Amino acid sequence: MEQKKRSFFERLTGSVNVEEIDEPKRGASKDKKGANWMEEENEEAELAVDVYQTGTEIVIQTMVAGVRPEDLELTIARDIVTISGKREESRNIDEEDYFTKELYWGKFSRSISLPQEVEPEEVEATEKHGLLTIKLQKVDKGKKNSVKVKSL
Repeated sequence: MEQKKRSFFERLTGSVNVEEIDEPKRGASKDKKGANWMEEENEEAELAVDVYQTGTEIVIQTMVAGVRPEDLELTIARDIVTISGKREESRNIDEEDYFTKELYWGKFSRSISLPQEVEPEEVEATEKHGLLTIKLQKVDKGKKNSVKVKSL
């Protein structure tokens, strides 16, 4: 059977699409390979984000609970923001000792195309109780600057 790539929600919650579950035949022993939905995946997860605007800012919010600030990387250009990092599991528990394993551990990233240009140097990023908030100043295209000419 061809293995389908699981959605972010399925990886995040550990859920499995009911149509993809092979029901074991009565009396069949449980094969460890049949529990492949619990195996660690090498691919990066994609963060869920909220993006909204105020009069002068574009604000991005995402949950990064369990991630140390030094394990987060923000890359900001005028029209795109990339958030990446790694959530490390510090427990050493054998797979067979789990009843349920739904938390996501590992690398994640998300690139967000912005609806308007921002000033890459004017960014405020804060984390409180696992919620990362990034405030980006919009480029004010109507802003004008008068320059006085100096005589040398």
